[in-house]
Order: sequence, then C-alpha cells, then structure tokens
Amino acid sequence: MATPDFIRDLRADIGTKLLWLPGVSAVVFDDEGRVLLARRADTGDWSVIGGIPEPGEQPAETAVREVHEETAVHVVPEGVVLVEAMSPVRYPNGDACQFMDVTMRCRAVGGEARVNDDESLEVGWFPLDALPELDDYARSRIERALQAGPTWFRGMRQVEPTQG
Repeated sequence: MATPDFIRDLRADIGTKLLWLPGVSAVVFDDEGRVLLARRADTGDWSVIGGIPEPGEQPAETAVREVHEETAVHVVPEGVVLVEAMSPVRYPNGDACQFMDVTMRCRAVGGEARVNDDESLEVGWFPLDALPELDDYARSRIERALQAGPTWFRGMRQVEPTQG
C-alpha cells in the first residue's frame, strides 16, 4: 500500500515509532459470487483490497476509493463484517504501525477489473472454490464476508439480540 502524504508528514516528526492507524479492507463480490483479489506489489501475495482512510474520510468512502484506485472496479459497500485491532507490524524501512481494520462486504456495480495503480501486480475475479494461496488475513475476511449475521468483533462473544 502506498504511504499517504499525511503519514509521511507524521513520520518526519516521529521517525519510525509505532503509529496507531485506521485501515479499511474491502471484500468485493460480483454477480457471479466471485471475489475480487489483487496481487500486492510490495509482497507479491494475493489479498483483498484495502488501504488507509484520508483524514476525515469515512470507512465506506475509503472502501469505494481504494477498490477503484487499485482495480478500476466500482463498488457499493453493503455492510461491516469485521472490526479488528491487528498486531503491530514493522516495515523494511523500520516504520512501525498497528492498524484498526474495518472490513466491509462490497458489491461490484461497474468497471472492468485491471491493475489501476502501482500497488498491484495483478487483479482478478476468483470463484470461491478456486482461490489463489491466501494468508490468514485475507482468508478470514472472505470467510466473514460470506457469513450472515452481525459484525464480528475480535475477543467478544457473539450474542443474539433479545426479543421484547
């Protein structure tokens, strides 16, 4: 993921210290039930689409923007499926970050999937029974997006709403 300008500005002041940041992941399905994936330029791994919100940007807006920027696909967010604080990561340049990820299920409504920026090496639609190798992060998000029910919060017991 490309580093937004506001993060570069923060890094000029704090160096490589841990930054707590919002993140948004988009699990995008088409009308055939396929999922949109991108092979990341930074790791070479296939994953769901994601990124960092711009200051003041709402998570749903981030999902729409990131999917279009990276894949040229237009989407409509349908719901939040997962909220999770990720483990801290340290990048090769020494920068440390920890993300609060909000994952949204999205529906494709237009555009043709293609590499649309320098963050992806490949982009494509995959049937659920023919997914490429995925890490736990991407696989868990796809699995959650396929499940009906309330938003999943790590560490919380899921409780059914009461009637009456």
